[in-house]
Amino acid sequence: MSIAQNPLTGQMRKSMANFNTYVNRGQNVVSSKAFNRKDKNSDLQKAQRASFKLASDTWGSLGGFAESGFPVRPERLSPFNYFMTLNLPNAINNSGDVPVINYELMQIAKGTLPAVNVSLATLSETGIALSCESNIDYPKAAADDVVTVLAKTKAGALYVARQARGSEVIGLINVSMPNVSKTDIEFVYVFVTSLDGKKASNSLFVEVN
Repeated sequence: MSIAQNPLTGQMRKSMANFNTYVNRGQNVVSSKAFNRKDKNSDLQKAQRASFKLASDTWGSLGGFAESGFPVRPERLSPFNYFMTLNLPNAINNSGDVPVINYELMQIAKGTLPAVNVSLATLSETGIALSCESNIDYPKAAADDVVTVLAKTKAGALYVARQARGSEVIGLINVSMPNVSKTDIEFVYVFVTSLDGKKASNSLFVEVN
């Protein structure tokens, strides 16, 4: 830091280039700005980039269905941005050598609409059968609400089933997944949207038996 009093410059203020200037007790003070080199290849930076790519790729693998999972969100955020905000770093496990997604914590839909309860998800040679409690008696629940089931394999195939919540207390949803074994499944999620698409429930991660 240097101090200068020059009748030609008068009182100095604000900043220029890499210097800050201000007046202290009638004297011009010139100080250098802090200079911190950011190492873009640090382990932390690499982990952050890997986590972002992991979450971004997962969003892309959802086939656009998660677009409807966030109808109510902060105005400045797109569905993709909101998905990333909710899941980074909450759903990323960085305890190992490479980041991995904790699918039980990941959210692909968020809202106040009542979800359905999945009491049992059974895998057979034809696919997954989900036994669901419709929660039709809950406030704001409607029989024409749309239940969406997304099931993804580790090979990247996405299987989808969509049907109305219905008026029955217990319902069954079948996801056609021929010749898929339990070890092939990456994740299964269920969420509900209103028929007009203006409301959504929180997503539910489903364990398959």
